[in-house]
Amino acid sequence: MQSDLALDREQSLLLVIDVQEKLAAAMKGREQLERNVAVLIQAARRLGLPIVATEQYPKGLGHTVAALRDLLGDQPMEKMEFSCGASKPIARRIVTTGRKQVIVAGMEAHVCVFQTVRDLLRGEFAVFVVEDAVLSRTEANRATGLRLCEKAGATLTSTETVLFDLLGVAGTPEFKELAPLIK
Repeated sequence: MQSDLALDREQSLLLVIDVQEKLAAAMKGREQLERNVAVLIQAARRLGLPIVATEQYPKGLGHTVAALRDLLGDQPMEKMEFSCGASKPIARRIVTTGRKQVIVAGMEAHVCVFQTVRDLLRGEFAVFVVEDAVLSRTEANRATGLRLCEKAGATLTSTETVLFDLLGVAGTPEFKELAPLIK
């Protein structure tokens, strides 16, 4: 890895945690979250990053919101555990990608996102939490979750920062295709 703060597209994967219909309906800022997660998914697909998406108890919380489900390609992985790291199939999927940097987006910041981030850091992954693509039902819980993620050792970042860090240079076909997503 070049630096602790440098994303490397050969080492990164995108983890989208529990952006589900019933849960999203309770969120203020849902539109921005969905827009930013969509940008991250499209960038990951274009740049060849593996994407792992999860759903917490979909029978009760619904499935991934339709706009994102359509972009994902693969079906989200179901879990009952709050942490993706505590779900053996999801943890196995992340580990078998061979990637050591995890870009995290989703909900809720203070529960599933934080617990996943904590477990990923224990597993010696470099974790990048995309602040403008992470929500909780209340701003106080969102702030708590982000603070805990950072205290645990994650890097807090933004959708644009991730996009341009992965691109690295302007003028490429990837840049021309992806830059309009953030306008």
